Amino acid sequence: MRSLSFAPAAALLFILAGCSNEPEPKDNQPIFTMDPHSHAHPQEARITHLSLDLEVDMEAKQVSGTARYDIALAKDAERIIFDTEGLAIERVILDDGEETAYSLGDTSFLGRALMVTLAPGTRSVTIAYRTGPGARALQWLNPQQTSGKRHPFLFTQGQAILTRTWIPIQDSPGIRFTYEARVQVPKGLMAVMSAENPTTVNTDGAYTFRMDQPIPAYLIALAVGDLAFVPIGERTGVYAEPDMVQKAAWEFADMERMLTTAEALYGDYRWGRYDVIVLPPSFPFGGMENPRLTFATPTILAGDRSLTALVAHELAHSWSGNLVTNATWNDFWLNEGFTVYFENRICEAVYGDEYARMLQLLGRQDLHATIAKLQGKGQHADTHLRLHLEGRDPDEGMNDVAYEKGFALLKLLEEKVGRTKFDAFLRGYFDAHAFRSMTTDDFVAYLDDHLLKPEGIELNVAEWIDGAGLPDNAIEPQSDSFTKVEAEIARWASGTAARQIDAQGWTTFHWMHFLRHLPEGLDGQKMKELDEAFAFTANGNAEVLSAWLELCIRNDYDPAFDRLDQFLTTVGRRKFLMPLYAELNKSEKGRLMAQTIYSGARGNYHSVSVRSLDELLAWKENRPAAKF
Repeated sequence: MRSLSFAPAAALLFILAGCSNEPEPKDNQPIFTMDPHSHAHPQEARITHLSLDLEVDMEAKQVSGTARYDIALAKDAERIIFDTEGLAIERVILDDGEETAYSLGDTSFLGRALMVTLAPGTRSVTIAYRTGPGARALQWLNPQQTSGKRHPFLFTQGQAILTRTWIPIQDSPGIRFTYEARVQVPKGLMAVMSAENPTTVNTDGAYTFRMDQPIPAYLIALAVGDLAFVPIGERTGVYAEPDMVQKAAWEFADMERMLTTAEALYGDYRWGRYDVIVLPPSFPFGGMENPRLTFATPTILAGDRSLTALVAHELAHSWSGNLVTNATWNDFWLNEGFTVYFENRICEAVYGDEYARMLQLLGRQDLHATIAKLQGKGQHADTHLRLHLEGRDPDEGMNDVAYEKGFALLKLLEEKVGRTKFDAFLRGYFDAHAFRSMTTDDFVAYLDDHLLKPEGIELNVAEWIDGAGLPDNAIEPQSDSFTKVEAEIARWASGTAARQIDAQGWTTFHWMHFLRHLPEGLDGQKMKELDEAFAFTANGNAEVLSAWLELCIRNDYDPAFDRLDQFLTTVGRRKFLMPLYAELNKSEKGRLMAQTIYSGARGNYHSVSVRSLDELLAWKENRPAAKF
């Protein structure tokens, strides 16, 4: 899929082994893996530091300026290759101040390769550029799409390969670099990045940032809008629009405790501060682990602190993902499986064992559903931990398999060797590979050398890594709380009135389990009875509401459809959108509803969600709205 004529990867690595003018690799230096989702050849030339000088034009919806790169070269290297998509490249200047030749490759789903010609001794490259109108990482929101409805808003989402749509970059998770930035935004707005951040609005709209720890390109992030900041602890705080920042601060009151708990488990937090920004509802994910500043959806503001496991998850990424990063997107489970395990340990310490067990069981339910769906479509290889995404958008591999099957493997390892030894192993793993990338093969070798062999453990690791589905020796989570929920479902199914269900003390997790396990084929009277007893349609908790709305679609419960329309029009989190639209798509009435709602809501969604939904709904631009 390369758009320029490049030397084969194996040959390139062989040639470079004897010609680099850098020191020979040591244990603490990076070893680069050729990434099928990047045009870059890091063994030939790679970036080591990025200096951005950008202007954000909220009216024109454009980012423009310069990106200056410090670079490291192999001996006699004559070029450096960047990833781009939709960028207008204006000129490229070397460190001697002279413009240099460059060329752009053909367009593919990887964007276009930008090959820059180097002079002997070159140590820096500056690219002047501007973003195009379809930059997929950027979501520009008009004031009506924000909470305050007075100012426009911009946020970026780089994972997996979208940073190349707003910065010319070597867009591979295996290439790390430090960065600094100067960003000019309209006066009165605040800019924040995945770096050292301001806490107040700068009157001239000029902001500067530093990220002194090396990170991969997908973790560069920017948000611009009407923002306020509230500290929570010594090293933690929250950004949000002014009318919701206090609500967010209350919701995230446990952040500092989570941080100290995480450090007690797996070592010092190495990023300075840990803050969260609550974005407008069009953000496509629950959270994104941008270093120092997690980007989060407002759908976790449940009003009862019941959904803050997501904060624990994104915080855990400060070790698993940001500190030790998957070398390619085929190794995605090394980010997410570890993070789910770490998240669960944080939640157990902060909220108790039963909370963690409920979290595990909900995750296992999600995993079984995802495996069944993938295998039903014949995509057995997509249920492996090691993915095979060459020639495909890596976003296609970002599902519950990486998260929950990866977690299940680590949970099994914990049981085999005991928690104390497994904690020591994980802490050593993070320390030994800090600020480096990791392949699946390298992890398996490290696991074998540092845990399995020393402890005399035999385990079917190959089946877990490269086998389909969930191996038979996976530990099945258990929850006493959910057993009680199931008993109440059975009572209701046998004739007990819904109002007599003993739901005292139930949390979000209890209600999710309840809604997921109700009998099939509920008629309108049964749905009405549940709705009148528990006010599901009016529920403000996005997790509970989405589970209820999916049930309403399945059982054709008309009284909830206005709420469904409102939810799908205002919320852009893909986790909620995909199952609801998929359920609608199963009937003729539902398809008409889906097309009509989507035609009005599509402009509110980030490109990540749009791409998935366009495919699901076979969407075509400019179609007339359906009637139903």
